[in-house]
Amino acid sequence: MGKGGGCIFSKKRSTLEASDQDPPNPDRDAPVHSQNQTPTATTVENSSSQEAKKLKVFIVFYSMYGHVECLAKRMKKGVDSIDGVEGFLYRVPETLPMDVLEQMRVPQKEDELPVISVDELVEADGFLFGFPTRFGSMASQMKACFDSTGHLWEQQRLAGVPAGFFVSTGTQGGGQETTAWTAITQLVHHGMIYVPIGYTFGAGRFKMDSIRGGSPYGAGVYSGDGTRVPSQTELALAEHQGKYMAAMVKRFALPHSFVPGDSLNN
Repeated sequence: MGKGGGCIFSKKRSTLEASDQDPPNPDRDAPVHSQNQTPTATTVENSSSQEAKKLKVFIVFYSMYGHVECLAKRMKKGVDSIDGVEGFLYRVPETLPMDVLEQMRVPQKEDELPVISVDELVEADGFLFGFPTRFGSMASQMKACFDSTGHLWEQQRLAGVPAGFFVSTGTQGGGQETTAWTAITQLVHHGMIYVPIGYTFGAGRFKMDSIRGGSPYGAGVYSGDGTRVPSQTELALAEHQGKYMAAMVKRFALPHSFVPGDSLNN
């Protein structure tokens, strides 16, 4: 798999590709460059002041077979297209042992994408959390990440930070809405601001000529038995959510160092 370009989803097939491809577009189809790539000295000199001012949207996800990862990478393109905002891709830690993952035929993950630490969460100006469904709610790997944020909750370090969700389900009635809906409680307890996409995608949300995931709660993909690939509409919705969240982060762009007991008017 190329740097940030492909999406592994099963051992039956090496990469996920859009099932209804658009004509080639150099701008849209350009690969997502590694966020950890070391810039040249000239680049740093010319853009250091501008980069320092960029707002950060952390795209934090768990993807077992690659479907959520495909949406995450497309979302980063959307975030990066908004002036003054940059997206960063992070995985959450895996909680299943390796022998179980092998029995489930889970493909190896790309080493280029870092695993997020809890303390890094406070560096974000906004979040997009992505995860597959497990009986209508988030996968346990993502829940374990939220469960480990107790000290951030105690200090209200994430209060006031906007966040959204995107999901993957196996079937049309498998939780495209409930998976995001049941995740809202995590944001509520942290005092975070939930940002759904509503119907801002426009006419594309009303098309019925093909099967596609997603809802007013956020972008989504249907994985089926694991062999279905994301449609171009699903990927376009993910990119739209990235743009929309980046725009909302700019609107809410204020220092979020709220301390319990402090007046919000200070």
